[in-house]
Amino acid sequence: MPSTSVRLDADSPELTAALAEITKDLPRAFPPEVQAEADAIAAIAPLPELDRTDVEFVTIDPLGSTDLDQALFLSREIAGYRVLYAIADVPAFVEPGGAIDAEARRRGQTIYAPDGRIPLHPAVISEGAASLLPGQLRGAFVWDLELDAAAKVTQSTVYRARVQSREQLDYATAQKRLDEGTASDCLQLLREVGLKRVALEHERGGASLGTQETEIDLRDGRYVLVRRTPHPVEDWNAQLSLMTGMAAAQIMLDGNVGILRTMPPADDEAVRRFRRQTQALGAPWPADVRYGDYLRTLDVSQPRHLAIMHAAASLFRGAGYSPFDGAPPSQTEQAAVAAPYAHVTAPLRRLVDRFGLVVCEALSAGEPVPGWVRQALPELPSAMSRSSQVAGQVDSQALNVVEAAVLAGREGEVFEATVLSASDSFGTVQLVDPPVVARCNGTLEPGASIRATLETAEVSTGTVLFRA
Repeated sequence: MPSTSVRLDADSPELTAALAEITKDLPRAFPPEVQAEADAIAAIAPLPELDRTDVEFVTIDPLGSTDLDQALFLSREIAGYRVLYAIADVPAFVEPGGAIDAEARRRGQTIYAPDGRIPLHPAVISEGAASLLPGQLRGAFVWDLELDAAAKVTQSTVYRARVQSREQLDYATAQKRLDEGTASDCLQLLREVGLKRVALEHERGGASLGTQETEIDLRDGRYVLVRRTPHPVEDWNAQLSLMTGMAAAQIMLDGNVGILRTMPPADDEAVRRFRRQTQALGAPWPADVRYGDYLRTLDVSQPRHLAIMHAAASLFRGAGYSPFDGAPPSQTEQAAVAAPYAHVTAPLRRLVDRFGLVVCEALSAGEPVPGWVRQALPELPSAMSRSSQVAGQVDSQALNVVEAAVLAGREGEVFEATVLSASDSFGTVQLVDPPVVARCNGTLEPGASIRATLETAEVSTGTVLFRA
């Protein structure tokens, strides 16, 4: 399905006010003592002694990104592959117990809103001195991962080093080079390794929701609501992050200290309910096919498959963080990954990664994990839970407001839609154009294609309501 976009003037007073209301209680500016500490450490820009500027790292991120956490380099080896994955050295800029540390623990993660981001760290660090910007000398945690011919990790370690990214790519550019045959050896190996890692995910029984994404972008002074299907290179790039997180989890489990990203398997009743839904929607989930493999057979351009994918989200619940210092937690796996997994690849934007990186570096070097990290581990789950709840609310409310703005003034019009879910007298529908998901009153059947009349589009509250 082609991407669909709807342009909205960013200076619409009602839209601007509604978006500002969503984040009015969130701290955009940093307290003076935090900013002063950040300015001072950024001016010094500490660097590790080990020099790995010989490695031709590149970054691949959304267009316009400035907080660059990761840079990659892949090479072919006799036994398979070698992946060098550089992660921004945020701990070098954060004094344990200092002002930046305390503020980051309060914030938990960077919050992305249509009218600007609310960063975890001051921009002088997150978009400047610690960001892996091209052509700049930077400190990094370098993950050195050896892979066999099937792209299975056979050995992993992590150390601090100074690095220099050669180029900043966005997803569209990277995909274009791959499609046209002009990509570097590193990018071509990213595709090769990425595809093999996807195959390994199939073998493990891992699963992901391959849905189209509805995004809000600000372009040329206007908000743009876009529905798009991610480029394949985004999945291959994500596979490197997943692989690194799995390697980090194994290092932590072997060292008896760390913090895992966990999610329990769906309970039996939820699985039975989902099986009944797939049957009712005409695409039954075969008993001998694993969950992840079944989801990969779905085509979200088909209305009934889109409804199934929407229902599948019910099985991706209960994710959290499990710290341990000694015996591992009873639940060690992240069910969607189908393996133990840890967050260590986004320290500029996520609090927990900073601690995970220090744990893994210490264990890789055979050194004790610092006491300040051990003391912080039990506190991290609640900090991350709070911030994730805020981030989810901001995402949801902002999307509701922009969707209402897209439809405002079109009350009474009839739209083509797919029913995603339904109860006795109402349900959720996804419009074909514009890319809006909203409540719809009436007797509905999941997976059905319907015509729905817009009854309400209220920008101030983000309320959109249709009637079948």
